[in-house]
Amino acid sequence: MAGFLGKLFGTDEAVKGVLETGRELLDDAFYTDAEKAEDRSLAAAGVRNMVVDWMGNTQGQNLSRRLIAVSVTSIWLSMYMIATVMDVAAVWLPELYYQRLVDTSQLLDSRNDSMTGAVMLILGFYFAAPKIAAIAEAAMSRFSKQP
Repeated sequence: MAGFLGKLFGTDEAVKGVLETGRELLDDAFYTDAEKAEDRSLAAAGVRNMVVDWMGNTQGQNLSRRLIAVSVTSIWLSMYMIATVMDVAAVWLPELYYQRLVDTSQLLDSRNDSMTGAVMLILGFYFAAPKIAAIAEAAMSRFSKQP
């Protein structure tokens, strides 16, 4: 068919060029699921590489990062442990102290819950850097209180 059209409109090469251009335009007009998946995969790989490169380029700041990570995680863990001890103590101490211990435990739990997103980011950064995009998304939803 290209031969007939080429003879009709000029050369075979011109018709092949027109047909190839038309095929490319049709291909570009539709964004398939496979192309979307490939683009997402390339984007995720780019993010992972960026995080690894960033960690390598900021080696001098490791001590500061560790201090911040240990500080935030320690505060979060200590609040959790203190709230747990108060809940257990409320059961065993006289009733006079029960409500105060439970109220204090709930206060600590609510503040501790507000820190959970930050702790997720810190732990994800140190122990799962290649998966940081998914961890950051989950942590951000915790910060914004979205399910």
